Amino acid sequence: QVQLVESGGGSVQAGGSLRLSCAASGFSIRYRRMGWFRQAPGKEREGVASLYAGDGSTTYVDSVKGRFTISHDNAKNMLYLKMNSLKEEDTATYYCACRSQYAPPPVHPLASTEYNDWGQGTQVTVSS
Repeated sequence: QVQLVESGGGSVQAGGSLRLSCAASGFSIRYRRMGWFRQAPGKEREGVASLYAGDGSTTYVDSVKGRFTISHDNAKNMLYLKMNSLKEEDTATYYCACRSQYAPPPVHPLASTEYNDWGQGTQVTVSS
């Protein structure tokens, strides 16, 4: 059974850094499209970063390019999101997601509809 468990969220001042982790079980991330999403109160869920572990290809939403880095560790079956230069507008609940191994490559890697399984989320709060 697919399970995704996020950790690493917290409160940080603007300009600070956090690293989110997503522990995957029940499958290997090696052959999956994985993604990080976030949702702020009153807003729709937004794709932040996506990675295909098979070839290391990544996609980022424009607002985080140059600040966030998605990465993985196949041996540990972990997905990460390193967030630097955090801004107040990065405040949200962050979710890890994976796409079915049987699905073709996504048309829109940052669209939530491209993903099948989700974690419970971890809260990130950035204050000025």
